[in-house]
Amino acid sequence: MSDSARDRGLQKRREILGDAHADRVAGSLDGWSEPFQDLMVRYGWGEVWGRPELDRRTRSLVTVAMLIALNRPHALKLHLAGAINNGASPAELREVLLQAALYCGAPAAEEAIRLAREALPDAFG
Repeated sequence: MSDSARDRGLQKRREILGDAHADRVAGSLDGWSEPFQDLMVRYGWGEVWGRPELDRRTRSLVTVAMLIALNRPHALKLHLAGAINNGASPAELREVLLQAALYCGAPAAEEAIRLAREALPDAFG
């Protein structure tokens, strides 16, 4: 992929997950992790997240649901905050968590609620 895909990916990840996360990832790159991060930046953030068929808010809500189903708490916490950055409301996230309770199970939804309270303390009062 072109350098433009990499540049778009770096920018998109920074916009969605925040400067602190992007800087932490960039500062932790080494010979072991750099090829994986390059793949994620170019393809994941630069190509898939940039496709016009779904807006960022919708992509975020879908991503949150999938991360609940896959039990990926670290990524879920990042993407909960990213969903807010992408225009999702706390009410919409609550609905995704309720939907997850039906399809992923109550324990998965309870863990997601706990993580949402940590990631977004001001949004869930």
